[in-house]
Amino acid sequence: MFILASSSPRRKELLSKLIQDFKIVVPNVDESLLHVEAKDLPAEESKAKAYAISASFPDDEVLACDTIVVLNGRALGKPQNEEEAKAMLREQSGKKQVVLSGYTYIGQGREITRTVATDVYFNELSDELIDTYIKEKRPLDKAGAYGIQDGYGLIHHIDGSFDNVMGLPTEDIALHVFTRRK
Repeated sequence: MFILASSSPRRKELLSKLIQDFKIVVPNVDESLLHVEAKDLPAEESKAKAYAISASFPDDEVLACDTIVVLNGRALGKPQNEEEAKAMLREQSGKKQVVLSGYTYIGQGREITRTVATDVYFNELSDELIDTYIKEKRPLDKAGAYGIQDGYGLIHHIDGSFDNVMGLPTEDIALHVFTRRK
Protein backbone atom coordinates (compact mmCIF):
# COMPACT_ATOMS: atom_id res chain seq x y z
CA MET A 1 0.00 0.00 0.00
CA PHE A 2 1.14 3.56 -0.67
CA ILE A 3 0.94 5.83 2.41
CA LEU A 4 0.94 9.61 2.51
CA ALA A 5 2.36 10.66 5.88
CA SER A 6 0.47 13.94 6.18
CA SER A 7 -2.72 15.49 7.50
CA SER A 8 -2.69 18.20 4.80
CA PRO A 9 -5.78 18.23 2.56
CA ARG A 10 -3.69 20.03 -0.08
CA ARG A 11 -1.09 17.24 -0.14
CA LYS A 12 -3.85 14.65 -0.43
CA GLU A 13 -5.33 16.54 -3.39
CA LEU A 14 -1.95 16.93 -5.09
CA LEU A 15 -0.87 13.31 -4.57
CA SER A 16 -4.13 12.12 -6.16
CA LYS A 17 -2.79 13.59 -9.42
CA LEU A 18 -0.06 10.92 -9.32
CA ILE A 19 -1.72 7.91 -7.69
CA GLN A 20 -5.34 7.07 -6.90
CA ASP A 21 -4.93 4.27 -4.39
CA PHE A 22 -3.26 5.48 -1.20
CA LYS A 23 -4.05 5.90 2.45
CA ILE A 24 -3.20 8.63 4.87
CA VAL A 25 -1.41 8.02 8.14
CA VAL A 26 -0.56 11.09 10.19
CA PRO A 27 2.90 10.95 11.76
CA ASN A 28 3.50 11.94 15.36
CA VAL A 29 6.81 13.78 15.14
CA ASP A 30 8.04 16.61 17.34
CA GLU A 31 9.43 18.95 14.70
CA SER A 32 10.82 21.30 17.36
CA LEU A 33 13.57 18.78 18.10
CA LEU A 34 15.23 19.41 14.74
CA HIS A 35 17.91 22.09 14.84
CA VAL A 36 19.25 22.58 11.34
CA GLU A 37 19.61 25.48 8.92
CA ALA A 38 16.40 26.69 7.28
CA LYS A 39 17.44 25.28 3.88
CA ASP A 40 17.80 21.77 5.40
CA LEU A 41 14.71 21.83 7.59
CA PRO A 42 12.07 20.52 5.13
CA ALA A 43 14.15 17.50 4.11
CA GLU A 44 14.98 16.61 7.72
CA GLU A 45 11.37 16.99 8.82
CA SER A 46 10.13 14.88 5.90
CA LYS A 47 12.68 12.20 6.75
CA ALA A 48 11.60 12.12 10.41
CA LYS A 49 7.94 11.80 9.38
CA ALA A 50 8.64 9.09 6.80
CA TYR A 51 10.69 7.00 9.21
CA ALA A 52 8.05 7.35 11.94
CA ILE A 53 5.40 5.87 9.63
CA SER A 54 7.69 3.35 7.93
CA ALA A 55 8.57 1.86 11.33
CA SER A 56 4.90 0.91 11.78
CA PHE A 57 4.33 -0.08 8.14
CA PRO A 58 7.66 -1.60 6.99
CA ASP A 59 6.21 -3.40 3.96
CA ASP A 60 4.45 -0.32 2.55
CA GLU A 61 5.63 2.65 0.54
CA VAL A 62 5.69 5.91 2.50
CA LEU A 63 5.83 9.48 1.24
CA ALA A 64 6.27 12.39 3.65
CA CYS A 65 6.72 16.07 2.86
CA ASP A 66 7.33 19.31 4.69
CA THR A 67 7.16 22.83 3.28
CA ILE A 68 8.55 26.09 4.59
CA VAL A 69 8.77 29.65 3.37
CA VAL A 70 12.19 31.28 3.59
CA LEU A 71 12.43 35.06 3.61
CA ASN A 72 15.79 36.75 4.10
CA GLY A 73 17.32 33.47 5.28
CA ARG A 74 14.67 32.94 7.98
CA ALA A 75 12.01 30.24 7.94
CA LEU A 76 8.44 31.45 8.21
CA GLY A 77 6.28 28.75 9.70
CA LYS A 78 2.54 28.70 10.24
CA PRO A 79 1.26 31.77 12.07
CA GLN A 80 -0.05 31.21 15.58
CA ASN A 81 -2.76 33.88 15.32
CA GLU A 82 -4.15 36.60 13.04
CA GLU A 83 -1.70 39.24 14.25
CA GLU A 84 1.25 37.00 13.41
CA ALA A 85 -0.32 36.26 10.00
CA LYS A 86 -0.65 40.00 9.32
CA ALA A 87 2.97 40.59 10.32
CA MET A 88 4.17 37.78 8.04
CA LEU A 89 2.22 39.07 5.05
CA ARG A 90 3.41 42.64 5.64
CA GLU A 91 7.00 41.39 5.80
CA GLN A 92 6.60 39.51 2.50
CA SER A 93 4.92 42.41 0.69
CA GLY A 94 6.85 43.39 -2.45
CA LYS A 95 9.59 40.85 -1.81
CA LYS A 96 10.91 37.58 -3.16
CA GLN A 97 10.80 34.53 -0.96
CA VAL A 98 11.70 30.91 -1.51
CA VAL A 99 9.33 28.04 -0.83
CA LEU A 100 11.21 24.85 0.03
CA SER A 101 9.51 21.46 0.11
CA GLY A 102 11.47 18.49 1.30
CA TYR A 103 10.08 15.06 0.64
CA THR A 104 11.14 11.57 1.62
CA TYR A 105 10.01 8.37 -0.03
CA ILE A 106 10.73 5.02 1.61
CA GLY A 107 9.71 1.83 -0.17
CA GLN A 108 10.64 -0.97 -2.53
CA GLY A 109 14.12 -1.14 -1.03
CA ARG A 110 14.90 2.54 -1.68
CA GLU A 111 14.95 5.83 0.13
CA ILE A 112 14.75 9.13 -1.71
CA THR A 113 15.03 12.48 0.03
CA ARG A 114 14.97 15.65 -2.04
CA THR A 115 14.32 19.36 -1.63
CA VAL A 116 12.57 21.44 -4.27
CA ALA A 117 12.73 25.25 -4.34
CA THR A 118 10.33 27.71 -5.95
CA ASP A 119 10.90 31.47 -5.97
CA VAL A 120 7.75 33.43 -5.14
CA TYR A 121 7.52 37.15 -5.87
CA PHE A 122 4.91 39.05 -3.87
CA ASN A 123 3.00 42.10 -5.01
CA GLU A 124 2.92 45.15 -2.75
CA LEU A 125 0.12 44.35 -0.30
CA SER A 126 -2.09 46.98 1.31
CA ASP A 127 -3.18 46.58 4.92
CA GLU A 128 -6.77 46.40 3.65
CA LEU A 129 -5.94 43.50 1.31
CA ILE A 130 -4.08 41.67 4.09
CA ASP A 131 -6.99 42.12 6.52
CA THR A 132 -9.55 40.94 3.95
CA TYR A 133 -7.42 37.94 2.96
CA ILE A 134 -6.93 36.83 6.56
CA LYS A 135 -10.62 37.29 7.39
CA GLU A 136 -11.86 35.37 4.34
CA LYS A 137 -9.19 32.69 3.87
CA ARG A 138 -8.09 32.04 7.48
CA PRO A 139 -4.49 31.15 6.52
CA LEU A 140 -3.33 30.07 9.97
CA ASP A 141 -2.65 26.52 8.76
CA LYS A 142 -0.28 27.63 5.97
CA ALA A 143 3.44 28.33 6.05
CA GLY A 144 4.04 32.01 5.42
CA ALA A 145 0.37 32.76 6.18
CA TYR A 146 -0.85 32.31 2.61
CA GLY A 147 -1.99 29.73 0.09
CA ILE A 148 -0.93 30.34 -3.50
CA GLN A 149 -4.15 28.70 -4.68
CA ASP A 150 -6.21 31.32 -2.83
CA GLY A 151 -5.72 34.09 -5.39
CA TYR A 152 -6.34 37.58 -3.96
CA GLY A 153 -3.53 39.15 -5.94
CA LEU A 154 -0.90 38.37 -3.34
CA ILE A 155 1.55 36.88 -5.82
CA HIS A 156 3.09 38.70 -8.79
CA HIS A 157 4.72 35.58 -10.26
CA ILE A 158 6.68 32.44 -9.41
CA ASP A 159 9.75 30.75 -10.84
CA GLY A 160 9.28 27.03 -10.36
CA SER A 161 6.55 24.62 -9.39
CA PHE A 162 3.08 25.88 -8.41
CA ASP A 163 2.36 22.50 -6.76
CA ASN A 164 5.53 22.87 -4.70
CA VAL A 165 4.23 26.16 -3.29
CA MET A 166 0.94 24.41 -2.48
CA GLY A 167 2.90 21.83 -0.47
CA LEU A 168 3.85 18.84 -2.65
CA PRO A 169 6.32 19.04 -5.56
CA THR A 170 4.39 16.64 -7.80
CA GLU A 171 6.60 17.10 -10.87
CA ASP A 172 9.76 16.15 -8.95
CA ILE A 173 8.02 13.26 -7.19
CA ALA A 174 6.67 11.95 -10.50
CA LEU A 175 10.19 11.99 -11.96
CA HIS A 176 12.15 10.60 -9.01
CA VAL A 177 9.63 8.30 -7.33
CA PHE A 178 6.89 7.23 -9.71
CA THR A 179 9.00 6.64 -12.83
CA ARG A 180 11.05 4.12 -10.82
CA ARG A 181 8.26 2.24 -9.00
CA LYS A 182 7.86 -1.46 -9.69
